[in-house]
Amino acid sequence: MADRQTLKTDFLPKEGSPPVEWVIDDELVPYEVAQKEMEERVAAIAAGKAAERVWLLEHPPLYTAGTSADPVDLIAKDRFPVYETGRGGQYTYHGPGQRVAYVMLDLKRRQQDVRAFVAALEQWLIDTLWQHHVRGERREDRVGVWVQRPQKGPDVEDKIAAIGIRLRKWVTFHGISLNVDPDLEHFSGIVPCGVQKHGVTSLIDLGLLLTMPEVDVILREQFEKIFGATVLVGPSGLALRSDPDT
Repeated sequence: MADRQTLKTDFLPKEGSPPVEWVIDDELVPYEVAQKEMEERVAAIAAGKAAERVWLLEHPPLYTAGTSADPVDLIAKDRFPVYETGRGGQYTYHGPGQRVAYVMLDLKRRQQDVRAFVAALEQWLIDTLWQHHVRGERREDRVGVWVQRPQKGPDVEDKIAAIGIRLRKWVTFHGISLNVDPDLEHFSGIVPCGVQKHGVTSLIDLGLLLTMPEVDVILREQFEKIFGATVLVGPSGLALRSDPDT
């Protein structure tokens, strides 16, 4: 079986497909609200009644448990709310300063290959980081994007982005989280993604004083190279004009 390094990561849709809706929420979105919204949107996409969507948001501080989560990895059981999810993976943290992107794409319009889709999400993050002069890397024995930290010691690396997905009728949901400026101490309440050897980092922790909107611009540019055109849509579902003169 091919490793994720060699999988094709071009996930452009079939010719004639409409652009992916690109939605950014500026307010903290409760996790249960996001789950409900995703469930409804995925069902509508699968039924051919709604466009594909990428939803960018931040959550209040919380932990989520994927389908492979081991209860012993939840160290601080009463610190933040814990949500069971149907996504793959183990425990992760979400909170302010972390850009979460819920990716709802119809793979029947693209490639019906889950491993290649995960590789494409990793490549999207790697390309985004590279635009900020950060070398993100994937690892075959663990999902996500990692940054080498030689100043901390030999073979030390930190996780800067996590990936956890679920599919229903070949429509994807859940997605990625990129640490822009979260409180990294909040990760201490779990063993992030079941990996004890390595730590976590963020763009701010790496010395990059970036705002969330600045990161969002690059995320969208790099997404379009792999997954195709997007159209900016407001949380209300109304398309927004990106150019006031048009």
